[in-house]
Amino acid sequence: MSRPPLPPFTLETAIQKVRLAEDAWNGRDPARVALAYSPDSRWRNRSTFLQGRAEIESFLAQKWQRELDYRLIKELWAFREDRIAVRFAYEWHDAGGQWFRSYGNENWAFDGEGLMHTRIASINDLPILEAQRLYHWPAGRRPDDHAGLTELGL
Repeated sequence: MSRPPLPPFTLETAIQKVRLAEDAWNGRDPARVALAYSPDSRWRNRSTFLQGRAEIESFLAQKWQRELDYRLIKELWAFREDRIAVRFAYEWHDAGGQWFRSYGNENWAFDGEGLMHTRIASINDLPILEAQRLYHWPAGRRPDDHAGLTELGL
């Protein structure tokens, strides 16, 4: 199974890969998202270490049960051959109604089939007031005309 665009990346294909990842994560379907990773993919997400699609899928299911009304924006930071670096910010609230904006960076490495075999994510959570939210689109894919991170000043 391949997941285009495939490495080596160009500026255009790196941007496309980042947007496809953003779209999938905004869909909040752990099984679908996990298919973008190689069967033996290795992750570091904050201080959690995962290996393989089953662990990734389980992790994402738990994440989206905790992080309610999740909305994510990713932006390409850098790329070369088979690697992409992104910065991102997402908004969500917990079961008690406290809103957060989580900021982070990810380093991705891909195999020849376009599957991510390594993901290293560093993330910080900032409590925000509901009135400070910047992401107001309906659940799912961010609309094409919605501002990105740079335009939002993030």
